[in-house]
Amino acid sequence: MADNRIYNFSAGPSMLPVPVLERCAADMLNYQGSGMSVMEMSHRSKMYEGIIAKAEADLRTLMHIPENYKVLFLQGGASMQFAQVPLNLLSGYKTGKADYINSGNFANLAMKEAKRYGDIKEVASSKDIGYTQIPDWDEKEFRPDADYFYICGNNTIYGTRYTKLPETGKVPLVADLSSSILSQEYDVTKFGIIFAGAQKNIGPAGVTIVIIRDDLLGHALDITPVMLNYQTMADKGSMYNTPPTYGIYMAGLTFDYLLSQGGVAEMEKRNIAKAKILYDYLDESKLFHNPVRHCDRSLMNVTFVTGDADKDAAFVKAATAAGFVNLKGHRSVGGMRASIYNAMPEEGIVKLVAFMKQFEADNK
Repeated sequence: MADNRIYNFSAGPSMLPVPVLERCAADMLNYQGSGMSVMEMSHRSKMYEGIIAKAEADLRTLMHIPENYKVLFLQGGASMQFAQVPLNLLSGYKTGKADYINSGNFANLAMKEAKRYGDIKEVASSKDIGYTQIPDWDEKEFRPDADYFYICGNNTIYGTRYTKLPETGKVPLVADLSSSILSQEYDVTKFGIIFAGAQKNIGPAGVTIVIIRDDLLGHALDITPVMLNYQTMADKGSMYNTPPTYGIYMAGLTFDYLLSQGGVAEMEKRNIAKAKILYDYLDESKLFHNPVRHCDRSLMNVTFVTGDADKDAAFVKAATAAGFVNLKGHRSVGGMRASIYNAMPEEGIVKLVAFMKQFEADNK
């Protein structure tokens, strides 16, 4: 870690790789001899066109995105996609039906939003057990004539993730991969749409990436605003209006950095090793406990509790003073959460576990 850097376990916006921050700092006042910052650059300039084109090309390389998929750099966060997906795929595509697996708060919000536009079925849910596992599903509940099937691949609040995908046949699978994109390898061809907010594994908040199969374009409902029509953005190369230019530039720096580190396969290897260090300690601890079903544990968001709200608060306060920040769990569930995205070095996990062991020894 660079001097004076803390270990930031925020669920998002999250820490970024130091080499990426150093590159953007070096370019801040004079990007590649242009005499200006990327922040000041016209998105219609040849120089910026080169920035966004390279960002897309590098993301395609990292994720092995086929040619029959468009890559869009949008705004509005992943939450905007809760409306944008149904607006583009319901009714105008086939039947006005969609199936959702309710695995957490954000999947639930997406499902609630989609109900404004069509016939939405909750085919599985783990809400009744506090979302402590990915729901077990019965494929007989899936509707073969649905316009799409929706999942949230990793649940940031509860610390769960899908380790296998539902088999949806010809029904396009739509996935919110905001907190797992680029952390593990995905076969893009298994999905009709992948979307992700940038502020966890990609860059600063403000950019939303959408990867959409070509045949899913051009089916938007008549009520869809022009700005929310995927076809509009695909036709204009994400530049129907001014895109989040600096965020895309920083995303591009992250993509370049990940390629230099060995790509997504290497990130997945590192992330499995990092998560194991923390989960192994939680499994042996007499004080801390991870409530998630083992087979569904997230690689990115590790939740844990002591069972005593006062002791949880004391731990968070002591950890913050020791340089381990943003460990407080989401307000809806309490406890603690360590978000260990790609940029978190293994040494941060090792030092956190050492601190937790000392806290446990001091609080027997």
